[in-house]
Amino acid sequence: MICIVDYKIGNSRSIQNMVHRSGYDAVISNKHDDIKNAKSLILPGVGHFARSMELLDEFDLINLLNDEVILRKKKILGICLGMQMMTRHSEEGDCMGLGWVEASTVKFKNEEGMDIRIPHMGWNSVDFVQSGPITNDMPEYSRFYFVHSYYVQCERPKDVLAYSQHGKKIVSAFQKDNIIGVQFHPEKSHKYGLTLIRNFCNLHESKA
Repeated sequence: MICIVDYKIGNSRSIQNMVHRSGYDAVISNKHDDIKNAKSLILPGVGHFARSMELLDEFDLINLLNDEVILRKKKILGICLGMQMMTRHSEEGDCMGLGWVEASTVKFKNEEGMDIRIPHMGWNSVDFVQSGPITNDMPEYSRFYFVHSYYVQCERPKDVLAYSQHGKKIVSAFQKDNIIGVQFHPEKSHKYGLTLIRNFCNLHESKA
């Protein structure tokens, strides 16, 4: 079973439907026993970084997630804000994150010579720079749906799983051991999103 962590923010029902289409069972829950018993976790997120961290704390989930992800090495997929919350810090609310990945979350800015739309919204290509189980059967030119005003800057290039372009090259996915984050919304990305979700669900059946 896969547990979609429920802290009242995110497209949890859409993600659950995508997991079911992949042939797996998923529960939306913040109950400690469900999170402990799950084979894999998904951390969704839509909204404000600082408020989301407050909600994780209010539901007494931070220490539990640290135990499951860092100590027990349970595989977890962070989606959009869920990915950003895995970083050390965000400019949104000047707030500390979970700190699982050596990275920070910063706001898009129109730098010199740039004229980009903020938020970054719509379909964009994703260039996967690493291969592995999570990218199995992924077309070379994959496109995913994005909605975000902040993006992740990784300190370690080896953690970067994919890049996209929005005014400049940005990290659209990272992976550090059992921790995977994607800035886009696979649950809104049709066949490409279904492939990625299915690959993630398959991970708990392998040693990868």
